[in-house]
Amino acid sequence: MNSSHASISNQVALLSLLKEHFGFTSFRPLQEEIIRDALAGRDVVALLPTGGGKSLCFQLAALARPGLTVVISPLIALMKDQVDALQANGIAATFLNSSLTAQESHDRLQSLHRGDYRLLYIAPERLMLPGSLNDLLKWQVNLLAIDEAHCISEWGHDFRPVYRRLVELRDRFPALPIMALTATATIRVRDDIRTLLRLEDGASYVASFNRPNLRYRVQAKVNPSEQVLAVLQAQPHESGIVYCQSRKATEQLAERLQAYGILAKPYHAGLPTKERIRHQELFLRDEIQVICATIAFGMGINKSNVRFVIHYDLPKNLESYYQETGRAGRDGLPSDCVLLFSAGDTVKQQRFINEKPDMKEQQIARAQLEQMVQYAESATCRRVELLRYFGEEVAQENCGACDNCLSPRDAYDGTEDVITVLSCVAQIRLKSGFGVGQNHVIEVLSGAKTEKVRRWGHERLAAYGKGKNVHSRPEWAAICRELIKLGYLQQTTEPFTILELTPQGRDFLQVRQPVMLTKPMSAPERKAAPSGDLAHDEELFNRLRQLRKKVADERDVPAYVVFSDVALRQMAREYPTNDREFLQVSGVGSRKLEEFGAIFLSTITEHLGAHSRQNFPKESSVNQSPLAARKKSLGNTVQETLRSFRSGKSVEEIAKQRGLVTSTIYSHLEQAIQAGESIDINQLLTPAHQTRIAAAFAQTGFGNLTGAKELLHDLYDYGQLRLFRAVHGKRNQ
Repeated sequence: MNSSHASISNQVALLSLLKEHFGFTSFRPLQEEIIRDALAGRDVVALLPTGGGKSLCFQLAALARPGLTVVISPLIALMKDQVDALQANGIAATFLNSSLTAQESHDRLQSLHRGDYRLLYIAPERLMLPGSLNDLLKWQVNLLAIDEAHCISEWGHDFRPVYRRLVELRDRFPALPIMALTATATIRVRDDIRTLLRLEDGASYVASFNRPNLRYRVQAKVNPSEQVLAVLQAQPHESGIVYCQSRKATEQLAERLQAYGILAKPYHAGLPTKERIRHQELFLRDEIQVICATIAFGMGINKSNVRFVIHYDLPKNLESYYQETGRAGRDGLPSDCVLLFSAGDTVKQQRFINEKPDMKEQQIARAQLEQMVQYAESATCRRVELLRYFGEEVAQENCGACDNCLSPRDAYDGTEDVITVLSCVAQIRLKSGFGVGQNHVIEVLSGAKTEKVRRWGHERLAAYGKGKNVHSRPEWAAICRELIKLGYLQQTTEPFTILELTPQGRDFLQVRQPVMLTKPMSAPERKAAPSGDLAHDEELFNRLRQLRKKVADERDVPAYVVFSDVALRQMAREYPTNDREFLQVSGVGSRKLEEFGAIFLSTITEHLGAHSRQNFPKESSVNQSPLAARKKSLGNTVQETLRSFRSGKSVEEIAKQRGLVTSTIYSHLEQAIQAGESIDINQLLTPAHQTRIAAAFAQTGFGNLTGAKELLHDLYDYGQLRLFRAVHGKRNQ
């Protein structure tokens, strides 16, 4: 047998492991490539958005060969959550952290010495202890997975100094492959991860940040508790998270919701540990509907059926906002993200920033807050704003699933307002010889009688009080920020924040042209949000959900560890009545069939004995991804890649034009095929090449990309092989 065939015969059947342990029949974009690289001993940096399946990358790699995979995580809740889910799938996993008793830690260490586990979750502080590092040498470790890798960067939204020490692992274990993963990182943070962990020579994968099933809305914060209640009443039986800035706010809001009969609990770091953990468990197990929490809650929580995330207060930066909203809809079903915004929240955040002792930290925090405010006040597509922040260019400006796209705010002739603001800034500079911040400009416009206004003689300016009866102070602040965005004003950041005219602003005061501005957000009308849900037998779904709850309680695990909502909806659509049909349900592998098949099949059969089977349109099948359910749900960045490809551009040309790597472009095209779009494979591969690839797959099977690649002597990259497989699969459906 030649080396290629030997390699193929020894290749692990990843798809078989995927179905057996996790119940899935195919990988999400980039997962397979990441796993293959890790198994080949390469370092990997992987950025997959929340819900994109990043945890499965190291979990499946751990099952594909002997030895131990060590997962470094800063989150105690995440460790228990993932270990519970892994054990429910029949996978030997454990964690070591401060929540364990001395005896529990001792017992788990003994099991690790015996080689009883495939995965170990451990906090970075504990891992970097000399004793733990020595233990790694004895445990046949084959992979180090660093989760939440953005914590290593000061520009990340959750910087943790201990992560900087993880580079010591590179010196201590130079031959051990490292997989660094995160769901939220700008280009700057990604560069920090590669540099600070010395992973420059490793493979790098960046999936699209787009979450097409999430609907983004920003509302003017008028009566926040009533606004929260309106969202909850529109989804009376669904789970959600409400993020508040202060501990007191979480408790007050939870009490208010309870008064309306809603099962809600607070969660913050000031609660007694047992009470805090109890509230989290109640939420994870669907005992309560809503958790009112500070940012202490949720990082790494894998509850898949969170249907809404509400930000009661303004987040401090867009990374935090993206990650927190990303906790909604991890199962791929439609979910809502609502941000309540007021200028007062901005002032609160600025006060917190001013209390930071380090000037560099203040500078970074101010820049991040400004970007968050610009997002909240923006009149353009929310999805486009988020994707561009993370370096993902989008050509189509309407996503059809955010407030600005569904109900665009009116524009008005703001020429006089622009003249008023720019003239005020110019007069202050001329009078005093120095610039001032935005707040002082608004005080002058509003006719304020502050000490600074009197000291600098600004009450004698022609602009003084000119805006008093025109707009409120928050509205003038919004206008100033829009003028910054439009290029008429600029803000300096060192050493103080100063509002200045740009050359464009000075030109405007000389030759005035009409300027259209966006009207401020108004209070929302109370109306139910469309569910966008997939059709299913509602009565059967409720019975299955009650059964899931009972089974989960008996096993002392959260309900979604047993089955996700997606799986229950599929059961309530397709009515499986035997083992073969039950195995077709998303998330059902051999272990879950063995554990839960009989009792769930019995319930479905019993339901059919008393009710007739309902028929649902095929195109709504939960076997499909949300992208396949509706073509228009394809992300804008994928649509742009598809348009460029159909115009005749090569993958390399598209990648260069858009500033992306070719693997990302191949991933876009694969997503388009899975969503029902057609592409011309002849544009990528000649008929002769296609014949060779087909022959290779005939020998290896479509589940073995690496085997086919080696059999073809590496003449084709993974992207070409994936697209061939996607097109071939579509033609044979």
